Amino acid sequence: MKELLLYIARSLVQHPDQVTVTEVETGDELTLELRVAPEDMGRVIGRQGRIAKEIRTLIRSYAQRTGVKASVDIVD
Repeated sequence: MKELLLYIARSLVQHPDQVTVTEVETGDELTLELRVAPEDMGRVIGRQGRIAKEIRTLIRSYAQRTGVKASVDIVD
């Protein structure tokens, strides 16, 4: 899952070397914290949060297929 999120985020931003993903497990849920360069934050979030919503949907869908509960947090 981490690799999928890295691939998606690096495809969207202008500074792919500054993209990091941290996995945080809390109970039965996995939280992926996405960090990008400050100038790339808008590219990852999108207009009215549409891109961020779709990224979360993709990760949740993939996690459900593997039997894990997951969420994505975009951290600045």
